[in-house]
Amino acid sequence: MPIINRRTFGAGSLATAVALGLGGPARAASVKSLEIIAPASPGGGWDQTARAIQDVLKAANIVSRVQVVNISGAGGTIGLAQFVSSKKGRGDTLMVTGLIMEGAILTNKSPVTLDNTTPIARLIGEYDLIAVPSESPIKTMGDLANKLRADPGSVSWGGGSAGGMDHMLVGLIAKAVGVDPKKINYIAHSGGGEAMGAILGGHVTAGVNGFSELIAQVKAGKLRPLAISAEKRMAGIDIPTLKESGIDVSLTNWRGIVAPPGISDAERKALADAVAAVVKSEQWKQVLAQREWLDMYQPTEEFVAFLREDQAKVTGVLKEIGLIQ
Repeated sequence: MPIINRRTFGAGSLATAVALGLGGPARAASVKSLEIIAPASPGGGWDQTARAIQDVLKAANIVSRVQVVNISGAGGTIGLAQFVSSKKGRGDTLMVTGLIMEGAILTNKSPVTLDNTTPIARLIGEYDLIAVPSESPIKTMGDLANKLRADPGSVSWGGGSAGGMDHMLVGLIAKAVGVDPKKINYIAHSGGGEAMGAILGGHVTAGVNGFSELIAQVKAGKLRPLAISAEKRMAGIDIPTLKESGIDVSLTNWRGIVAPPGISDAERKALADAVAAVVKSEQWKQVLAQREWLDMYQPTEEFVAFLREDQAKVTGVLKEIGLIQ
């Protein structure tokens, strides 16, 4: 499959990381302080991930001084551009990234891509949840699909940024039920917190967002879950998959960590070791269990290979649903 672009990777890039073959035992003391960029508004998945890492770094005595900074806008590409330009050569900075950013880079035609960063590790995965306000007349995913078929424009979908995981999922659902993806009425939001307000306020027909971002409102009785984007039903979760609902679609979000370009080999390894120590900690295992996050950890070399493949996959999906040419 093709990669997002064919530029040659430079220093501090994917190719460099592959050659280095990073990983190994944790030497957390090498990292004295960290700034973690969450390229979205507070409350969403990237913000939750950044703050979970912050909490574990402190609780497990891996790094004592950790600050999270939110830079929202354009599916994370504003934060990405600032990260690459202002943090170049900084070995004390990380940024949360993921599937959503891959899509936003393409749909926003961002001149800065993940090729300009230094991959460190993939961390977690999460499924999307499709839900409606509890007072909605829509009771099942079948009801929503029928409404979509009858009049695509009458169904407004509230989710994250244009071209991101939520948008891709809606496009795939539309295609699977026989609706032109270009006709979907998708309303993008800059972060999970903003999207949540639109969903709870009844400003959209249905909400599409990360499971951990919506499940609390489901448990509180404010939202009715319709389906989850998992391949198979989640253990202990009484929510049907899209496939169980007759819609042959599944999609998994992922989140990971990258460093700025231009850092030294020693700085890169110290960051990778600190992240590895987080993943191995009991505190992190508790976070995964509490948030229903999937453990999708990959050390640097594996993450680099995954990025190449996933960028190609995202390009294909966005072309398939008509979001890019």
